[in-house]
Amino acid sequence: MARIRPTQVEDDGFWDEERPARRTKAARYAVPVAVAGIAAATIGLVPALASSGDPDLPKISAERLISKMAASDTERLSGSVKITTDLGLPSLPGGGSFSDFGGGAGGEGGDGSSAAPENKLMELVSGSHTLRVAADGPERQRVSIIENAAEYSLIHNGDETWAYDSKSNAVVHSTAPEGAGAKDGHPRELPKDLKDVTPQQFAKQVLASVDDTTDVSVDGTTRVAGRDAYELLIEPKSDDTTVGSVRIAVDADNGTPLKFTLTPKSGGKAVVDVAFTKVDFGKPAAGTFDFTPPKGAKVTEEGDHRRGGKDGMKDSKDAQEALSGLNVIGEGWDSIATLDGPGGAPASPGKGDGGPGQDAGGFLDSLGKKVTGDFGSGHVFSTRLVNALLTDDGKVYVGAVDKDALVAAANKAK
Repeated sequence: MARIRPTQVEDDGFWDEERPARRTKAARYAVPVAVAGIAAATIGLVPALASSGDPDLPKISAERLISKMAASDTERLSGSVKITTDLGLPSLPGGGSFSDFGGGAGGEGGDGSSAAPENKLMELVSGSHTLRVAADGPERQRVSIIENAAEYSLIHNGDETWAYDSKSNAVVHSTAPEGAGAKDGHPRELPKDLKDVTPQQFAKQVLASVDDTTDVSVDGTTRVAGRDAYELLIEPKSDDTTVGSVRIAVDADNGTPLKFTLTPKSGGKAVVDVAFTKVDFGKPAAGTFDFTPPKGAKVTEEGDHRRGGKDGMKDSKDAQEALSGLNVIGEGWDSIATLDGPGGAPASPGKGDGGPGQDAGGFLDSLGKKVTGDFGSGHVFSTRLVNALLTDDGKVYVGAVDKDALVAAANKAK
C-alpha cells in the first residue's frame, strides 16, 4: 500500500455505510501500469490556469480523495481542454524532429487517410493544442482538435463513428452491425488513443502506480475551469524512474479529475499538462453528436481505409507481428517494455569502408548515446520522460526510467 502522508484531517461528510462498495469501485483504477509512462508521454496538456485564489474546502485524506475519484461516474460533460506536451524530442540531423512524422495527418490526400484517427496522434506529441470535448454516456462522444482555420472532429453516435478533417475535406465513416459491440471489433466508442485526452483518463493510468512505491498526499486546494478542487500529489519513491511527481486537481463536488500535471525528475516545466479550461457537467445538446459530411467531402468507409493498398496491408501486418513480441518487466514506476525488433541495428562506424552500414551507424550515433554492457552494445534515445535502448542485435527496451535501468534490464535478459 502506498505511504499516504496524514497531512490533512478526514471529513466524515463524504462517507456513509456504502464505503466498502466504494473501495471495491476504487479498485478499478488498479489497471496494469505496463508502459504508463509511455502512454502518458504520448499526449500532454497545459500549464496551470489563472486562479482567483485557493478555495477554503473541508479537509480530506489522500485515501478518501482517491476513493472519491473512483466513486465518480461522470458520463455527461462538455467543455474545452488545453493540451501542452514538452517531451524534449531530439532534433534530426538537418533540422526537424521526430514529432514531424505525423503519417500525413494534415495532408491533402483524398483517400481518407488524413481523417484517420491514428494519423492524428503524432500531432499531439508536442506543442499546445485546444480540444473541445463532449460526452453523453457510452453511446455518444465527440472530440474536436481546433487548429488555425481548421478543425479535426471525431464523433461517435450510437452505431456510427465519423472522423472529419476540414483541412483536406476528408471523412472516414464506420458503422457497427446491429447488435454488435466493442468485443466484436466494431465501433461502439471513440478510438481509445483520441478518446483518452481528458484529465480523467490520464488520472486513471497514473493511479495504477499508487502502491508501496509511492508517496501520496493532499497538497492544498485550487480552482480549475472555475471549479473548486483538491490537489492530489503523487511522488514515486523509485530511484530509477524519470517521473518526478504527478498532480491531479480533483473536483471537490463530484470527484472528477479536472487537471493532470506530470513533472520530470530532471525539473523544469511539465512534460504532460492536461486541464479543462471550461467544463459543464450537464447533458450536452443532442445535436452535438450529429454529423453530415460537408458538400464535396471525400467519404471513405472504414473497411476501405483499413484495406488501403498492398503497402498499407504489409505495414499493418509488420506492426502487428512486432507488437506480438511485446513484454513488460518490472513493476510500477520501474516498468520497462521489451520488444524483439525485426533485425539487428546497424553497427556504429569504425575504420570501415564508409558503406551504408557505417552511414546508418553514424546516424544512430547522432541521435542517441552509445552504450555497452553484458548484453553487447546499442544506443539509448532519450526524451525528458521516456528513454529507449535499441541494442545492436535488434532488441528494444523502453520505459519512464533512466539509462542505467535500461542497460541493467538488457544485461539481466542476456
